[in-house]
Amino acid sequence: MRDLLSTEIYAGRTLGDFLSLEFLASLLGDVLSAILIIILAFILSGFVSRRIKGLSQKHERLDDTLFEFLANIARYAILAVAGVVVLNTFGIQTTSIVAVIGAAGLAIGLALQGTLSNVAAGVMLILFRPIKNGDFVVINGQMGTVKSINLNFTELASIGNFQIIIPNSEVWGNTIVNYSAYDMRQAEWVFGVSYDADLHLTAQVIRDTITSDPRFVAEPEPTILVDSLGDSSVNFLVRAWVKRTDFFGYWKDMNRDVKIALEGAGISIPFPHRTLIVQRDDDVAGSEAAAGGA
Repeated sequence: MRDLLSTEIYAGRTLGDFLSLEFLASLLGDVLSAILIIILAFILSGFVSRRIKGLSQKHERLDDTLFEFLANIARYAILAVAGVVVLNTFGIQTTSIVAVIGAAGLAIGLALQGTLSNVAAGVMLILFRPIKNGDFVVINGQMGTVKSINLNFTELASIGNFQIIIPNSEVWGNTIVNYSAYDMRQAEWVFGVSYDADLHLTAQVIRDTITSDPRFVAEPEPTILVDSLGDSSVNFLVRAWVKRTDFFGYWKDMNRDVKIALEGAGISIPFPHRTLIVQRDDDVAGSEAAAGGA
């Protein structure tokens, strides 16, 4: 038994040293210190995370996605520091562990290049915020409302309310059309009228119609001009400013209202005509016979 207790275990210490009251008391103190550090780290990380998220809730202009991302970074950074402190408490050298983690991280990074490119793009989207939750956008040919921006992908809800998932590398690497970026939108129409129409009267009817709607914004002034001479119509180009939230309803309603107003003013809206000449078989035979007799 005495030989067993005198057996060297680690760093010149014997089994008897590890089983001594002094060592056990020291180990118990380290364990209690580690538990206390972990508890304090979770409390502190939760407090800091809530405080950062609270900043975006107090100020409406701040983006929730950005502050949620920053809150998560702060939380995990505090927990990582606490983990290093706990390891040092037990006398474990963290330098070698960090080196191993770095080498493993390099290998994992090479194996997951596509995923990491999505994460990097997600960080850029969150930091620079070309889009945010609630924006109506077109990304890589996909149209919808932004529901969430994660580190790996961006989620859209289509007009038909089905889910669209786009990898962040495709979002950041493609053209983004954001219809919600500005408070004002310019609606545009092309109205064609017949060549015998009174152009001054046509322009006045269009102006009265689009400006009488309460959603119309007077400044800047609307644009109403003859844009082109088509095969069967004189085409008016019309542009008017409206609030972003009223755009689609106003644009669609004016298509209907301007047509009704032009018809009410006696101004015709031409449409292509096609003339069909139908010949009966006996007419064709008679024509051929007449041609032969001649």
